[in-house]
Amino acid sequence: QVQLVESGGGSVQTGGSLRLSCATTTQSFSYFNMAWFRQAPGKAREFVAVIRWDGDSTFYADSVKGRFIISRDNAKNTVSLQMSNLKPADTGIYYCAADTGEKFPMATVPSRYPHWGQGTQVTVSS
Repeated sequence: QVQLVESGGGSVQTGGSLRLSCATTTQSFSYFNMAWFRQAPGKAREFVAVIRWDGDSTFYADSVKGRFIISRDNAKNTVSLQMSNLKPADTGIYYCAADTGEKFPMATVPSRYPHWGQGTQVTVSS
């Protein structure tokens, strides 16, 4: 079982920045594509960003492109999400997710990720 623990959420004003981190103890972290999803109250969970198992490829939702950066450190078993120019629409619970760890192509749908963290709250006020 892959355990994921997020940290770094909080409250900021519009235009502010936050950095989320996700740590895992799995020994095969470098085999997993890692993604961030978010869920606003009353809405479905939505894709935010994904990074390939080797860190050489990333993909972003249009709504965050140019403002968020996903990165990973395979030596430290961590993945991060640097969020800048935050907007109220970015408010929600942010979840770190890991796929099956078989070096598959990156995916943007929650069903492709069997492993999830507990989530961290991000609140952006206007």
